Formats: sequence, C-alpha cells, structure tokens
Amino acid sequence: MITKGAPPKPKRAKILTLDALAKKLDGERAQKKKIVHCHGVFDLLHIGHVRHFTEAKAMGDVLVVTITQDEYVNKGPHRPAFPQNLRAEMLAALDAVDYVAINRWPTAVKTIELLKPDIYAKGPDYKVAAKDVSGGITKEEEAVRSVGGAIRFTEDIAFSSSNLLNRHMPQFDSAVNDFLEQLRAKYAADQVVGFIEKLRGLKVLVVGEAILDEYVYCDALGKSAKEPILALQYQFKDVHAGGALAIANHAAEFAKSVKLLTYLGAQNGREEFVRKSLKPNVSPSFIHKPDSPTIVKRRFVEKYLVTKLLEIYEMNDAPLTGPAEETFCSALEKALPEHDVVIAADFGHGLITPRVVDLLSRKAKFLAVNTQINAANIGFHTISKYPRADYVCIHEGEIRLDHRSREADIKTLIETLAARLSCETVMVTRGKIGTMLFNKEKGFFECPSFALKVVDRIGAGDAVFAVTSLCAAAKTPQGAMGFIGNLAGAQAVTIVGNSASISRVSMLKTIESLLK
Repeated sequence: MITKGAPPKPKRAKILTLDALAKKLDGERAQKKKIVHCHGVFDLLHIGHVRHFTEAKAMGDVLVVTITQDEYVNKGPHRPAFPQNLRAEMLAALDAVDYVAINRWPTAVKTIELLKPDIYAKGPDYKVAAKDVSGGITKEEEAVRSVGGAIRFTEDIAFSSSNLLNRHMPQFDSAVNDFLEQLRAKYAADQVVGFIEKLRGLKVLVVGEAILDEYVYCDALGKSAKEPILALQYQFKDVHAGGALAIANHAAEFAKSVKLLTYLGAQNGREEFVRKSLKPNVSPSFIHKPDSPTIVKRRFVEKYLVTKLLEIYEMNDAPLTGPAEETFCSALEKALPEHDVVIAADFGHGLITPRVVDLLSRKAKFLAVNTQINAANIGFHTISKYPRADYVCIHEGEIRLDHRSREADIKTLIETLAARLSCETVMVTRGKIGTMLFNKEKGFFECPSFALKVVDRIGAGDAVFAVTSLCAAAKTPQGAMGFIGNLAGAQAVTIVGNSASISRVSMLKTIESLLK
C-alpha cells in the first residue's frame, strides 16, 4: 500500500547537535512552520510519553525534543538507567518526533533561548509550579516568553518512569531494594521533602578548621631510572574549600543562615579565595593564627583515575593560645546563644582547644560533633575530648579508635559512647555498608549505601555530618534522617573532593525518584 506525503526521516538523521538544530529550525520558521519543543530526561520511554509527544505535535508543525545530558540527570545515583545516546535514539524512532538533541546545560533555559520555540510543551504534572522542587518550570516559562513563545501543558494520561524503573527495573541490589520498599511503606516523598524544608529555619553555627584541599593532577611516568621513586608529569592543579568551609557550604544548601567561626593563617592566609568559595548565605568570622599559614592539604593525583599518590600538609597544628584564643573564645561565647545548632567540625589541627570544648559543651543549645582522624592526629584525637554532645557523627574507625577496640560489637560501642557523652543520637558511617543510627528512645536503625558510582571519597563524611546535624537538631524521624544522610553521602562521592557542595535540589529530586 502506498501512502501520500513525505517519507519519515531515518531515526539517526533526526538526532542533531543543538547548534545544528538551531540552524535547521531557522529554515523551518522560514517556511512559516510552528515549532513545538519538549524537554526532559525520558529515561524509560512509555505510553505516557508517546501520548505527550503526540498531543504536543498537534500544537504545531515541527516537534523538537531535547534530553538532559547524563551528568545533569538529578534523579539519584542510580539514574539515568539508559545513557543519553540510547535515550536520543529511542525518541528519534517515534513518528511524532521530528528532531532530537542532547542538551549541554543543566536546565532547558539556555536551550529554549537558542531554539526559540513557538510553544514549549510540558506534561500535566508541571501545571502547578509550586510542586516542582527545582523551580525550573518557572524559569523555563520565563525563557520561552522571552523568545516570543508560550508554555502549554498536555492533558493525557501520565505515568512515572521512576515508578516503573523502581518496580520493574531496579538499579540497586536486593538488600537496598528491600530497604526502599519498606521506606516507601512508611514515608511518602512529600513527607521526607517536608522534613528537609523544616531545616530552612534553623540558625546554624559551624566551628572548625578551614582547610584548602589542593589537587595536583599528574600523569604517572613510571619509576625513576636511578632512584626508587615514582616520576610524575605535572598537568594542572585545582583548589577546593574543605574542612569547616565545606561543611558550612553543605549546611547552607539546607538552612537559610549559616555562621562560620574559623581561623586562617596570619601568613599566606588566602582570605580572598576563602571568601569567594563560600556560599552567599554563609557569614564568616575569621581570626588569624600567628606564625601559621591557612591549612593546605596538597594531594598529588593521577589524573586518569583520580588516584591519590601522595599527600603533603602545609600547616601549623599547634593549639591556639594567647590573644588569638582569647579573641576566638569571645566571638564563640557571643555567637552560641544566637544559634539553634552548633556544628563542631573538629579536625584536630589546633583550633578547638580544651577551653573551646568547654564553651561548646556548656553553652551550645544543640551540639553536633565530629572528631576526624587524619595522618597528623591519629591516636591523639578522639571524641572523648568532649564531655557532652547532643549528636555525634563519626566513622566506624573513629569510634573503634576511641574505645581502643577492633573487634567489639559496634552497637555496644555506640551505646557506651552515647551514655558517656549523654548524647541522644549517634550516627556511625561505615563506607559501602552504609550507616548505623542510634537514638536513646528509638534504638538502632541501619541504612544501606546508595552509592553506585564513586569518584572520590574525600569530603563524603563531612557532607553526611553537615546534613544529619541539621536533621538531628530538627528532630527528624530516625528512618528519614538515615535516608537523607545516606543520600548526601551518595551524592558527595560523585564529586571530586570538595569542588562543589551537595545540592539540595538534587536531593529533593532523588527523594521523589526513589520513593515513587
């Protein structure tokens, strides 16, 4: 049977770069054709998508679909289920779709400005802008109006790709899937999002050492010809705001206001870089430690696999004394009553002296503590330096070091620590095993790890500590707090060092995705 009309385009011919697509659409507009644009992840194509595209195509003459690039899909560590090239190929196979392109920006705003559609079509679940946790739909509507177009919403039946993937094509192992099924039975996504929204009102004080994490990227050449050393060829270096700076930035994603008390070096202080590295809602207060640089932890890294080869510390970790300690304690004593939660990020490099510990323990309304072991302090720096805490978040190795026990039951160690510090809640991070959360009233709660891709573990514990400290202060239910903390960790290990803070919007999108 012979049908009239232009033959359908071969599916691969429909897939263009954004710049090539923009030129193609100029030609379509010259022929007075109306351009309709759809954008999304489209991770698992289903009947809801097909009807959405069919209805969108009926709004104009040419239907363009752009998809989110893999690296910008913020539906959790398990997504996308299908890489961008396969998603593009599947969309190009649909008759209703005329052109497909892979977006190169995190959102569709610049794409809309480039393609200049007459109509930007979204599904019915985007009609109420307030339900879009990212706020993206409002910005997209502004963008399409700025190019003379309009936003329209399709009306047909809606399905959830996340729901279908979670039920029928799970990306996690059976233990994690079983955990998520139990969590879905207890909490709806809106409830967990609500717990996170409650954190916005907390007044947060972060106290701890400022650390600059310097990554020196190299190519490994091999063993030196004449000496038993590894020879490296320098490529470039990058510097991140780490330590208490990173923790303040993580907290600032979830709370409206964060105060930071820390020290910088009187020599080579790098204050301008530090200030520029902090989020706008972080208010820093610095003292300058005499005869000291701002702490730099320099890591030499093999570039291809981001494998760390050597670490050099640039610091003076002698305890703060004299006028510097006096100034710091005065600032701390003034700030403590003004804040709902104090996060003591104690890296053991001289800032948090016995006098500071005493002030924190006596006067903080809610004290969250982490004492981190590292190469400079191992064996000399444990959680026992604090006589009191409301929340403790430490790695399993740190609690075992504190108890001098490699083999004891971890639950026994946690209960002993909680009793000794009169601490209501303790979280122990356990790497790929996940976390164990203890509350004096609720008992133990274990949450598995959601990390499927590990780029760099540096800073992951700090991310978990920052977010769960707020949750503990806000009395977030135990199951939701463990879930939120492990999502923070899963997001953090996909980031190189502290090059970026964890994203509140990405976490909210992940919660929506996992709990559908």
